[in-house]
Amino acid sequence: MTQRILIVDDHKDVIRLLRSAIESLPHELEILEAPSAEEASLELSMSQIDLLVLDYMLPGMTGLELLEKTRKRNQSAEVILISGTKERKARKALEEANVYAFFEKPIPLTEFLDKVERSLGLEPTVIPDEDEAHKTLSALIVKFRQEMNAHVIILTEDYGEIMAKAGSFPEEISEKDVLENLLGIYRSGIKVSRTLGQESPQSYHIFPAGEVDIMLMPVNTTHALIIGGERIADRQNMLAMIDSSVILKSEVAHVLNEILHEEPRHEEVEAVAESTELPDLSDIFEVDAIPEEQIVDEISDEELEALFKQTDLGNTDLDSFWDNAADSLKSADVDSDKLTYEQAKQLGLAPGENN
Repeated sequence: MTQRILIVDDHKDVIRLLRSAIESLPHELEILEAPSAEEASLELSMSQIDLLVLDYMLPGMTGLELLEKTRKRNQSAEVILISGTKERKARKALEEANVYAFFEKPIPLTEFLDKVERSLGLEPTVIPDEDEAHKTLSALIVKFRQEMNAHVIILTEDYGEIMAKAGSFPEEISEKDVLENLLGIYRSGIKVSRTLGQESPQSYHIFPAGEVDIMLMPVNTTHALIIGGERIADRQNMLAMIDSSVILKSEVAHVLNEILHEEPRHEEVEAVAESTELPDLSDIFEVDAIPEEQIVDEISDEELEALFKQTDLGNTDLDSFWDNAADSLKSADVDSDKLTYEQAKQLGLAPGENN
């Protein structure tokens, strides 16, 4: 029996991406679309929907309002909520909504597809329950190279170390030069993403190159996919190639999260640093504090500058220089209410002196 999925989102590119991802599943599924809550209500009244994929921000009414109306008509339909809102109240309401799953945009497609399968009671194929679920990166790259009919797909780290590769570039294209130049663009793109406040890069780059076009697809802040194939830049093929690349990116990111050690986040390091206090050494070192107003410098900056102007260091040795400096200070006026360092030292009040 074919199950029906209704995707409700007012952004056509989101609907197109989710449809393309769901259609990649090996199940018989009918996918319906609605760009507004009103059209979704009409579709829900006409069709038996098994899964509702619902955006929060919709023209006319919110996704939560539509959800409330939907449950009065069809209580058996599972619901997956998606949202890009940053409002605290809205986010709290979304997280507390009694739905099968909730995803923030950008949507992690691997986890999303897994929830689609499980919400419909289908056999899990994206993240199977068995150990074989941990797909190797090489297997993923080989699989998508065949599906995308690409010459080559490379997964590389940010400074050029290749983690997985399937296929190769034609002989006239230097793989080394391609990687070096594309990774320069990748690293610059990461900086732009951070400037824009993006936690992970959302960009991609396509370079028409005649026989073999090249696509650069950042996976995260440390890894990137490089895809070479015929007619990637052609208008008729571009959207399909981008959709496939986004799905591959999501699956690769999922595997990387499984196999790579996660470093502490910058915020966590700062929190530890702020919470770390210096040890109390008062029991080890005892210092008799002197009120600041009772200690004055023996010589001011102005007096020192005048002294250097008057002294010819080129013709005077160091001993005579300091003798002259001492003589010049004998006539310096000292505030009777203040102690010099020498006076404080004689009285046993200078730092480091024992009483």
